[in-house]
Amino acid sequence: MIISYQGGQSFKISQGDLALVINPKAKTAADITLFTAKASETSDKSGFVIDGPGEYEIKDIFIKGFPDRTYLVTFEGIKLCFLGAKEDQADELEDVDILFTPVNAYKHAVALEPALMIPMGYDKVTLAQFLKESGEKDVEPLDKLVVKKKDLEGKEGEVIVLKEE
Repeated sequence: MIISYQGGQSFKISQGDLALVINPKAKTAADITLFTAKASETSDKSGFVIDGPGEYEIKDIFIKGFPDRTYLVTFEGIKLCFLGAKEDQADELEDVDILFTPVNAYKHAVALEPALMIPMGYDKVTLAQFLKESGEKDVEPLDKLVVKKKDLEGKEGEVIVLKEE
């Protein structure tokens, strides 16, 4: 699985020829497009568009959307969670492998005990504060994250910062 950051709260996750995009900044080709905020423009190439609560299964990707626009996505055996506006779904968010979290939600993010945390929607100051709260000092931003389920074993709350594409 390859995860790349497109800035703000926008990500692209791909595995083979399957692509999932979250909050695309532009009309982006994908099999599935998720919106954690108000849906913006989509195109014929946006694939299946999800912008609200419900349970979905598209091409072996399982998605559960909550009313606060938090999404739990199971993709290639890895549980991904995109935190939405509120923090009231914690009891339903278990065994999260990779958590995409707003930088102002560190305490909530840690409570979910993910293997990896990827901050989103940050600037230099808010990212520095997030890293300070997490106790991480020298986190080198990555161009993209390439990860398999076995890579997550034994990890607990590790922070990964991705460079904007």
